[in-house]
Amino acid sequence: MSSPERTPPVRRPERRLHWWKETLIVSAFYLLYSLARNQFGSARVDAGEAPRHAFNNAMRVIDAERAIGLFHEESMQEWFLSQRWFIQFWNVFYGTAHFFVTLTIFVWMFARGRAFFTRWRNALAFTTALAIIGFSLFPLMPPRLLNAEGRYGGNDLAIEAQRTNFGFIDTVHDYGGPWKFDSGTGAKVSNQYAAMPSMHIGWSMWCSIVVWRLTRRRWARILAAVYPVATLFCIIVTGNHFWLDGAGGLVALIAGWFLGAQFDQWNDQRQIRRTVATALAIPVG
Repeated sequence: MSSPERTPPVRRPERRLHWWKETLIVSAFYLLYSLARNQFGSARVDAGEAPRHAFNNAMRVIDAERAIGLFHEESMQEWFLSQRWFIQFWNVFYGTAHFFVTLTIFVWMFARGRAFFTRWRNALAFTTALAIIGFSLFPLMPPRLLNAEGRYGGNDLAIEAQRTNFGFIDTVHDYGGPWKFDSGTGAKVSNQYAAMPSMHIGWSMWCSIVVWRLTRRRWARILAAVYPVATLFCIIVTGNHFWLDGAGGLVALIAGWFLGAQFDQWNDQRQIRRTVATALAIPVG
């Protein structure tokens, strides 16, 4: 009597990673961001819709922070405005670290963390997707623009609404930085009202977690732990975000990680079924 055929053991399928695929994914998300900006963000200024909507949402955030005793961003910024070099440093940090640190860690993870690359790449992708939805549904004027006179600013709206002078300074405009967000290339590629949730916080926390997984070096882990804290300080002292924007960034990351993990698990199961079907010569429908 012949023994029954045994199903060959199935391991988690080996992930084939391609740099060009990851580049396409990043490019696709930038395209989505650009489309959202053109439809719902500061690119709608000429249509006369975006500033009022963004200003009204800022008032909602301020009222919420006042209700819970959290609206102290202006006082925190004021403590450091006398130190010009200090503010300029954080302006540069705000305009550069967000992209370059995230990109560097993404490439490092691609090269050295392939065992968990797809799950944390998916987490970053879903986090960013949720943020784009947030920017679209809740365009938010950042603190630095509430009393600004420029085309993106809310000074006329603040006077109309009989709100007090909020006291925030646009530190990039007044102190200088790597580029300006309200003119030239900076205005063309950025959404002035993409503040809720804060991707500076979502991405920096993602970077911190990934670095913690990539290395056991103490100095690297210390830097990883400090990085999101420094980023939170940066977005407040430069007047680019409210505290609640940072909280929104953490919520987006948590939801993005959950969705990314679910998608990764589904993809694993799909590939395992395909491997089993191939091993048993069962056609896959």
